[in-house]
Amino acid sequence: MFGFLGRGGSAPGLPADEAVRMVAEGTLTLIDVREHGEVQMTGKAKGAIHIPLMMVPLHADPRNPDCREGLSTGKPIAVYCASGARSQSAMQVLHRLGYQTIHNLGGLHDWVAAGGSVTR
Repeated sequence: MFGFLGRGGSAPGLPADEAVRMVAEGTLTLIDVREHGEVQMTGKAKGAIHIPLMMVPLHADPRNPDCREGLSTGKPIAVYCASGARSQSAMQVLHRLGYQTIHNLGGLHDWVAAGGSVTR
């Protein structure tokens, strides 16, 4: 469920409860890569930026004028989807775009199980 991609290799993943704390502190950027309809049905993690997986190459590219505000290649990022598969794909894209520390939190249910809030 958890994954990590950093400079030069892999390491243990970031526990969801730690991600909840870090997002609240502003030391971790959280990205929801689910489709718009999924977010409308369930809400999204409090503090998350919503970028559907297919839009990640455009809206997370720091060289693109459409890059979403709040994203920085030097700040740790965590991604989630419904189960963890799409967030794994998003990690690979983010890594290619120059992001250095990327964590796969799995699904929204992992965020909620760790005590994270959901906004509608």
